[in-house]
Amino acid sequence: MTGFTLAASDYSLLTDLYQLTMVATYAGEDLAWTPASFELSVRRLPRGCTYLVAMGLAQVLEYLQQVQFTPQQIDYLKSLAVFEHSPAAFWDLLRHSEFRGDVWAVPEGTVVFAQEPLLRIEAPLWQAQWLETCLLNIVNYQTLVATRASRLRQLVGEEIDLLEFGTRRAFSPQASLWAARSALAAGFTATSNVLAAQQLGVVPTGTMAHSLVMAIATLRGSEQDAFTVFLHYYPEGALLVDTYDTLAAIATLAARQATGEIVVKAVRIDSGDLLTLSQKIRQLLPQAKIIASGDLDEGEIRRLRAAGACIDAYGIGTKLVTGEPVNGVYKLVEINGQGVMKVSSGKMTLPGRKQIYRRPSGDCLALASEENVWGKPLLQLVMKEGRPLYAPESLETIRDRHRASLAELPATLLEVTQPVVYSPALEALIQQLRQRP
Repeated sequence: MTGFTLAASDYSLLTDLYQLTMVATYAGEDLAWTPASFELSVRRLPRGCTYLVAMGLAQVLEYLQQVQFTPQQIDYLKSLAVFEHSPAAFWDLLRHSEFRGDVWAVPEGTVVFAQEPLLRIEAPLWQAQWLETCLLNIVNYQTLVATRASRLRQLVGEEIDLLEFGTRRAFSPQASLWAARSALAAGFTATSNVLAAQQLGVVPTGTMAHSLVMAIATLRGSEQDAFTVFLHYYPEGALLVDTYDTLAAIATLAARQATGEIVVKAVRIDSGDLLTLSQKIRQLLPQAKIIASGDLDEGEIRRLRAAGACIDAYGIGTKLVTGEPVNGVYKLVEINGQGVMKVSSGKMTLPGRKQIYRRPSGDCLALASEENVWGKPLLQLVMKEGRPLYAPESLETIRDRHRASLAELPATLLEVTQPVVYSPALEALIQQLRQRP
């Protein structure tokens, strides 16, 4: 093995084994082509969240257009003992695996709540089943990052810069690109990820690392020499001032600026008492932009702002791209036109193909077949018979949609979750299926 990377041709095997053993079972029982609908939703919001921001649809549609089994992959599966008794019909399915189903989805950037479907796959049972693992992988992570980014933007307002610094902490190189895109779509100002910036058509941002300060200070004489060299090449750059004695560095920079020796446009503090340090910097360097970083999250930023911190931008990394996940699930809701539901304690699912209707009083979750219109429908048909119905959206389009989605909801959304009610027809179907033995 010379590498361990993912190519588009690998998508078909990027699934859990039990998806394929179930597909083989459906094939053997002549159920594979039964029409089925699966919906991806979140049973409970992550701790501290009052809403979610739907993200990942663009990657879902790209995945669905490319996923199919190659002859080599089929040969690999045939070599596995678990498939020794699989029916011939199973292998026939895999040889003709191009996705030809329909996709309904909430557009990216839209605010959603627990139990509301972010997307629905309508396809033959075997295909809809097989796709589960990768769909959850794509949507869960991007929705998590977008949700955190949105809450941070709501917290700090529009005047403060939010910088995505999470590449080195994201769960993989691919995840770092997804994280940057999701953060920017939900309100972040910029990303430090150069590849993500290039692919998204935005300008990357960054400051400097402690290693530059230590290297030049060791080889050329002092921390201030490092600052001088850096400003020579990057006059607009931000100086990282907490490598040694932060207060001493700030005081010396202020004295040098007072004499006209240098001009300090921005500084970054990455450790220590950010509240006190930011206030001191504002006193000594009143025109400098102050950037704070260092394992910041929503709670710490809320505390700093309430205490009067003088911070113009926050660099957010670890706490944006890691932590408690969005635990999305992908469940069968209808088979051959009949609604189905899971009634396990704590893991109940809602039956039937559904539509989300947005209303000022709170969302209404209804059956897609209902003729009553309970508000503005959120789920849209985005792929028909395996073909996308719209061109990929720009980052600006998604960002504008997110702002509009937030504007439809109460100003208390950071603290209070909007209510979601069920239509009478959905309630009736739930009660009917609860009684089924």
